[in-house]
Amino acid sequence: MRGTLSTAVGPVPQVSSRLSRTDRWGAFRARWGVGRMHHAVDSGLYALNDPGPEDPVLVTADYKLSFDHLRSAFAGRPAWILALNTEGINVWCAAGKGTFGTDELVRQVARSGLRNVVKHRTLILPQLGGPGVAAHEVRKRTEFRAVYGPIRARDLPAFLDRGLKATAAMRRKTFPLTERAVLVPVELVGALKIALPAAPALFLIGGLGGSGAYWRGAVEHGGFAVIALFAGVLAGAVLTPLLLPWLPGRAFSLKGLAAGAGTAALVTPLFGPQGLSLPALLEKGGWSLLIMVVAAFLGMNFTGASSYTSLSGVRREMRWAVPLQIGFGILGLGLWAASRLAV
Repeated sequence: MRGTLSTAVGPVPQVSSRLSRTDRWGAFRARWGVGRMHHAVDSGLYALNDPGPEDPVLVTADYKLSFDHLRSAFAGRPAWILALNTEGINVWCAAGKGTFGTDELVRQVARSGLRNVVKHRTLILPQLGGPGVAAHEVRKRTEFRAVYGPIRARDLPAFLDRGLKATAAMRRKTFPLTERAVLVPVELVGALKIALPAAPALFLIGGLGGSGAYWRGAVEHGGFAVIALFAGVLAGAVLTPLLLPWLPGRAFSLKGLAAGAGTAALVTPLFGPQGLSLPALLEKGGWSLLIMVVAAFLGMNFTGASSYTSLSGVRREMRWAVPLQIGFGILGLGLWAASRLAV
């Protein structure tokens, strides 16, 4: 915040296109899931740098990462930013949920008194917000024309300079390694919130059964279970997004399954009981299955971070993938239990 800017409807919060250390630290924390659902700005109208009544109006979500990404792309250029109340959710996800939608846009236009702030009647929306906004309804209800800008905020200055015309490259959504990697931390933290409490329980359960002493069993078999659990988390939450284009299958659960299979093939020969005894084979087989199940489930979760999946497609995948994951998960646990009972 730089202060306020006087307008015909009163003072409007004024922001800069330069991000501060506090902004960057907040973004880092949000990437790691710390305060993620509260990393938001107040919805409403903002003055970016020193805009006038002829400057463009850019629409975004109230998620602060989205808001900051937009304003930092303007490097000193003036504009108005209209932040919709998306409950701290990014543009693409909020458009799918309906919070970045026609009704909310119409409400914020009226609430901000925008028609008295700017002389033109054009709103520039992010392209990924398209699924939630009906442009013809916006014009009918507000008299503002909704124009969809480029995929990336960094292309907005060039888009404006071209007279609100996008090139083919501006309309194309890519998902390179750097963009996939930046999404890994929040997925990893979410998985670890379940894996970390489960690890001590698996370690202690590993001491049950068998013919040896309890603590020796806990170290050998429970320790192997903990290693296998975190191997599944690594495969699903880290390797799957990083290797996404090269993993086989179109469904994210299948991609996670492939990453899990490769990880299991590396982990199970190195850890756990050695030899070809029945208990060893049962235990390694059970945890191979469980590594793949964990990876497949976490890989499927990553659909929410990708802009080329659809809600209907995710639902179709869940209908067949989740029952299979549950079934093979039960089978894997059954094999592990059998290995501890076999002598």
